Amino acid sequence: MTDPEGMKIGDVAERTGLSIRTLRHYDELGLVAPSGHTPGGFRLYSEADVERILLIRRMKPLGFTLEEMGTFLAAADALPGAGNPSPQATEAAETVTHFREETRERLAKLRRQVSYAEEFLTLLDRLDGA
Repeated sequence: MTDPEGMKIGDVAERTGLSIRTLRHYDELGLVAPSGHTPGGFRLYSEADVERILLIRRMKPLGFTLEEMGTFLAAADALPGAGNPSPQATEAAETVTHFREETRERLAKLRRQVSYAEEFLTLLDRLDGA
C-alpha cells in the first residue's frame, strides 16, 4: 500500500523484485537512501527513489559492481541541470559517456552468449530428435 509520504520498503521490494535485505544493503552502501522515514523509523521511498533502484537493477545483470554503480549514480547526480558547465559536471558527463560505451560492450557480449546458448540448444534438440 502506498503512503502519501512514500512507499514502505516491503512495497518497494515487491514493486522492484528485489529483497528487503538488498534494499537495506543499498541504503547502507549509500546507493539509494530512502527519502524519508515514518515517525516509527520505517524507511519511506519516493518515486524517484524507486526509479534509482530500478536503474541499479538494470545495471546488475550487465555485471557492474556495486562500486561501479555508485560511481555511475554519483556522476548522474552531478550532471548539469540548466546548462551549468562546471568542472564537476564535465567530469560527470565523461563518466556517463564511459558507462554508455561500457554498457554497449557488455550488451554485445551478452548477445553473443545468448546466440551461443541458442545454437547449443538447437544441437541438443537435434540429438534427441525434438
